[in-house]
Amino acid sequence: MLDFGELLRPGMGVWWSQAAAEPRPLVDRLLEQASELGPLRLFTGLSWNDQLAQSMSPTDTMVSYGGLGALRELGATDRLEVVPCHYSALPRMFAEHRLPCDAGLLQVSPPDRDGTCSLGIGVDYMADAIAHTSLLFAEINKQMPAVPGSPRIPLRRFAATLETDRPLQQEERRPTGDLDRVIAGRIAELIDDGDTLQVGIGSMGAAVFAALAGHRDLGVHTGMITDGVLALIDKGVITGDRKQIDIGLSVAGTALGSADMYSRIGDLPVLFRPTSYTHAPQVLSTLSSLVAVNFAIEVDLTGQVGAEMSRGTYLGAVGGQVDFARAAALTGKRSIIALRSTMRGRSSIKFGLDEGVVTTARADVDCVVTEHGVAHLRGQPLAERRRRLIDIAAPEFRDELASAARLAS
Repeated sequence: MLDFGELLRPGMGVWWSQAAAEPRPLVDRLLEQASELGPLRLFTGLSWNDQLAQSMSPTDTMVSYGGLGALRELGATDRLEVVPCHYSALPRMFAEHRLPCDAGLLQVSPPDRDGTCSLGIGVDYMADAIAHTSLLFAEINKQMPAVPGSPRIPLRRFAATLETDRPLQQEERRPTGDLDRVIAGRIAELIDDGDTLQVGIGSMGAAVFAALAGHRDLGVHTGMITDGVLALIDKGVITGDRKQIDIGLSVAGTALGSADMYSRIGDLPVLFRPTSYTHAPQVLSTLSSLVAVNFAIEVDLTGQVGAEMSRGTYLGAVGGQVDFARAAALTGKRSIIALRSTMRGRSSIKFGLDEGVVTTARADVDCVVTEHGVAHLRGQPLAERRRRLIDIAAPEFRDELASAARLAS
């Protein structure tokens, strides 16, 4: 049985891989020993580990870039410290030890003949954090694919290992709805053959990929690969042939999807790279065909985007939205923000953002899309932006929004 007490000390910082690469057996063992280890500072991203809220020691602190998945419950009980940051900032924060990085927990593939393990589909911020972490622990999972091109770590680099043979976590999302498909259809009309895409995840992201089945020679450079990308690779829609860099390859930091995708990922033209590459401004600026498609909770009448507040609770998770939106707006082709026109009976197009929290600045938004249309904002003054955004708001809220805009002018 792995004993973290032999190597971890009170006050140390521990990070671990996220999403499908989360090393659940290692994390569970850490939680079991947490009370004996003394206070620890913990960091992860997207997690579905339901034991976090129930088993995390009250002396420990959880830090993350957002309250995603199981971390949302920690946030609801004030046991989560959210760091507002762009995803591109994570590598630097690990380098400066502003994030917990005394020890790291990874899920890796079985070693090859040279005794090195692949990070598989979990490259992401983990590959950047490794360089600044002295203690590494590995779950060696027989079902983690050894993806060609993914960074490799020699076995001797690990302080301890645990061998498993378990399926990778599959994507958990609600089914795609009719509104998702309508919005996705409008987005697809804004994308041309040969464009390079970054698309947010979730049901609307899946709908966007489905709506692109008739396109040709699309490229992908994004934070996370999903089944939607796999389907378009199979159809010959995503080829990457017209990309300015990484020609013929889809680039991402991690993957989250079905068992079928995981079983095939090693044979696909997909390259997993660290966050310091996937989200780097100097890299994104070379993609002149970049179209960024991101999703929001709310948009105000000037085009400012709110994506960090939910029901009055701050969840953060700025993620890569601003990294990609700004690059697409400045040096790429187009920055698109999409959202349903209403949420819980309220308009998602608002005179002012709830709590005043701006995720993406209005200068970084070219188009806003709802089920009612597309508001083209690039090059438009404030008065015209208000008019165009009111036109795509839910009809029952348009008069109210127009009245608020007149009073403010």
